[in-house]
Formats: sequence, C-alpha cells, structure tokens
Amino acid sequence: MTVDNKNVTPAARPSRCKYGFWVMGIILVISVTAWGIQRFLTSPHQISPPKELVWHNNLKIDLHHPDVLIESESLSRLPKDLLAIPFLRDTLTEDLVFYYQNNADRLGIAGSLRRIVFEHELTLRDNLLETLLDQPADIALWHDERGKLHHFMAVIKLGGLARLLEPLAKVAADDTQLQLVDFAPFKIENETVAVYQLRYGGKKHLLFASHGDNLLLFSDIAMLYDQDTPSQDSSQVTSALLSGTTPWPESFGLKARAVASDNASAADNAARPAAHRISVSANYLGFGYQRFVPAFAGVRFEMQPQGWASYLALNDPSTAGNATFDFSPIWKTMPMGASFCLALPISQSVPEYLLQRVDAISESAHSVEHDNTSPLAMSGISGLCWYPDSHLSTPLFVSRLENTADAQTDKKLAALFDTVIGAREKQPIPVVTSTRNQALLWQRDVSSRYGQYPLSESTSQQSLAGNLFFRVSLARRDQTLLFSLDDKLVNKALQTLDKNFPPIADVLPQLAVVPVYMAPEALSGLFKQEVFTSLPKNLEPIFYNAAQTLLLPKLTALAGQQRYALVLPANTEVKESWQWLPLKWQGL
Repeated sequence: MTVDNKNVTPAARPSRCKYGFWVMGIILVISVTAWGIQRFLTSPHQISPPKELVWHNNLKIDLHHPDVLIESESLSRLPKDLLAIPFLRDTLTEDLVFYYQNNADRLGIAGSLRRIVFEHELTLRDNLLETLLDQPADIALWHDERGKLHHFMAVIKLGGLARLLEPLAKVAADDTQLQLVDFAPFKIENETVAVYQLRYGGKKHLLFASHGDNLLLFSDIAMLYDQDTPSQDSSQVTSALLSGTTPWPESFGLKARAVASDNASAADNAARPAAHRISVSANYLGFGYQRFVPAFAGVRFEMQPQGWASYLALNDPSTAGNATFDFSPIWKTMPMGASFCLALPISQSVPEYLLQRVDAISESAHSVEHDNTSPLAMSGISGLCWYPDSHLSTPLFVSRLENTADAQTDKKLAALFDTVIGAREKQPIPVVTSTRNQALLWQRDVSSRYGQYPLSESTSQQSLAGNLFFRVSLARRDQTLLFSLDDKLVNKALQTLDKNFPPIADVLPQLAVVPVYMAPEALSGLFKQEVFTSLPKNLEPIFYNAAQTLLLPKLTALAGQQRYALVLPANTEVKESWQWLPLKWQGL
C-alpha cells in the first residue's frame, strides 16, 4: 500500500517469481524484461544517509556495483542446471529450457550472425552463438529508472575461440547489421581495442569488444560516456574486464570465482568451484525500500558439487544499526494458513523519523499535545504475510512498539491513522474506534477500485466516492501493532493473540531464526485467484485461455509442493559488511 496524506492505493503487484526466469533470459540472449518499483526518495538529514552517489556515465549506474551478478561455467547449461532443484523441476519443468532455447532475442542474434557468415562467405560455424554461450562468463545487470534490469555488461572467457571473432571485424565496414562504433577506442596498455555494434530484431542492438581471450558485451553505448566525453570510470572498468580482471565479485564481498579444471580427479570434486553463482543485492531486491531493512545486504545462490545452496548477506553494525533476529513475537502473532511470510529486522531511525513527521502534521491538525518522548518508536522487527483468502495487495503487517503503550501512545496512533489513512471522498469519513478484548482497534472505510467490499456494505455510503472500498484497520494489543487493508486479517490476528486461533509459530522449527515461511499450496491458490480475477473471461478471452492452458498446470504443480521455512544460523547477528550466512530450506 502507498500511504500519502489522505490517499491510499493498493500496493503495486510485482511478481518477483518472474525475475529469476527473466534473468536466465538475459544470460542466454543478453536481454531482459523485469518488473520493479522506483527508488525510495532520499530522506532528510535526520536519517543517516547512504553513501554518496556519484554517477560517472550517462545511464547513472555504478559499473563497479551491479544489482545482479551471474557467474557461470557455461551459460547454455544454466537453465537446465536450475531444474536440478526439485522445487523448480516439478513446477517449471523442461518448458523453462525450451523457452530460452527459442527466445526471440536469442534467435534474432543467431539469425543475424548466420546471415553475416553466409553473405560474406566467412569460415565460421553456424552455431557460433551456441559455442560462445558454452564458455565461462560473468554477467552484471543494473536496473533502470523504472526498476527493470535493462542494463547489462558481460565478459565471456573465449579460451582458444578468440580467433573465431577475427572474421567479423573484417566485414564490419561493409555490412548493414554489423558496424564499427564511432567511439574513442579502449586502451589496454598501448593496444587499441575497437567497439562493434550488432543490430538484430529490428531496433535492438548488442555492443561488443574483444581483447585476448576476453569478449566484452554490453547493452548501451551510454554506459561508456559521461556527458559528451568518454567516461574515465567506465573505461577503467571495461579495461579491467578486457584484461581478464573481474571487479564485480568484490562488490558483493566475494572473491572471484575460480575456473574449474577439466583434469580434476573425482577426489577433487568437493573442492571444485561453484558451476554457477548468482548474487543479488538488496539495492534491487528492496524495491526501493531497502533503507527500512539496512541489515539486509543481498542473497546468493550457488550450484556446488553437492547441489544448489542459498546464502543471505548482512551489513556491518554501522549500517545495520541495532538489528535483532528474534522473530518469535512475529510468528506467534501471524495466524495459521498464510501463503507466504517475511520477518525482517527493520530500521529504527527511518520509521521513527517518518512517524515524527506525520506526528507533527497530526498535532497541527488535531491539536494533540506535543510530547518530547516518542511513544511510537518501533522495536526493530516486523513481518508481512499474504493469505489465500485475501489479496496480493492486502497483506497483514505486524510490528511491535519498543515501549509499553499508554494513553498518550493510543492518542498518537489514533491521530496517525486519521492523518494518513483515507482517500478523496465526497465527504470526510470518520475513524471508527472500538475495543476487542484487550485490543484497541481503529477502522476507516476507504474507496478504491480494488476494494474488497461493495458500496452497499458501508455505513458511509453517501460519503464514499467509489463503488468498492477497503475497511482499513489498525489494532494495538499490548506492544503489538497490526495493520492491513483487509480488516478480516486483523481480526484473525487478534483472535490469534487471544489464543482462539493457531499461530504460524506452531508449525515452525522451535528456537530457529526463520525469516521466510512459504506454503506452496496456499500460494498457488492466491496466485490463481489474482490471475483469473484480473482476466475476466468475457473481456480477456485470449489471455484467459492462455492462463488456463499454460499457467494453471504450473500452479497445480506448485500446490503439490511441501511447505518450507528458510532458517538462518541460531547465533545470527551483524558483525561485518557482506557477512554471508547459509540459508537452510527446511521442509515442514
């Protein structure tokens, strides 16, 4: 949900499960489409600012610190190796491999290369692209201003294949799709390296340069420019890549991935490097809200000789603050039956500052007596859960107050809720305050085109501006805060606190640090409901039939998977920057 002075809209609905699939597409064809949300606005000086952002190229991306880094022994094997994960093999099946083998960008590049080879009578193989994709490579990706992983740079280790590219350079001056770029050439010591552009699929293009055994590919010439002149910073990065040095792993707190030896004996298998390593920074995964979870640095997936392994990275104490990983109060509050849940150590300074700002507005509007203390200070842990009988846009949010609540706390909460929850209605709609056993509850009907209730069920029908509405609810029971656009979820959580409904904690491993809970059967039901609600059969018959034919079997397979809890080590605490911790997928 986006809350901004009297306006409330449902949350954007990005499908993060698609991102992994698109990333694989980038690997194969160096092209991607992904969903995202714009960066969170820089906060005022009271909040500790991030490191100063200094852009050195026209795309305003930091080439030293990618959002996603993919390191692979063989790009062509990566989609198939992903299916070694039983969960993905059963849900995605080999359709994943077939899709990227027949991806439009990949076919377009291959077709363009074959035409060049044929028309210029070059002694190159027809499967040149497949040969290149079968080599070790590192791919770095950055998101654009819309949040898409649109910018990339990749270096492929050619080994003895470097000579295969020499004929392409000779025809660049006399071809309609391959040309030498008018750009100040790279300098590797005293040697000049030319940059070429391959145009394919109409308006799409791929730029590349090679030196020695290294082939560098990138998505946009703007990466190399700072205003109207070549960027020194970009030239430094590209020169290092063309010289065989990879600076990107260091930005994730990792060492460069060693290259496996083909002559390694079976006894050395345990010491073999990971065949594939995929690292994703919190800068991308945080949806622009990463400053609310400063302890989180990123995630990593590796295909090791024993199989795939997952890791989570933490920041150092100066960035993470007083992060705590005791999520048990969250899991004891969340009702059983969730599809997917997250528990996170959140920043205390950022929410506190934002609450103070809203508090100042509410004091001015409602004449609330100012108090120098901050009763709304958060404890540092929060959780989100999505439920199959609700919607993607209406998760249940649980957090805790740092201090014991009193009358002043409730007065501040009431003013906060009244100030920020609402929409432009025909007439102001009052906040309804009530008590439920030991809990205090605030509710307001808010009109929205995505609302879950029809207008006829509102007690403020004459005031609502739309035909649908949410009954947005905030509750406090002791130090626990509950919030959702779906009032039924808040009511169920209150029942859980009253021990009239079982909590998720009952099914989680005891005394374990659990940041993620996933119930595939319930998650499948939630996805199915959201997809077919957004595709009315009479309005979207083509997409509706496609979803029935292609998506429904995948969701059915997903529903057959067991529940999982992602478990961190019991002694988890912030110690150093990019502290990588193993993530155990424990079946429930």
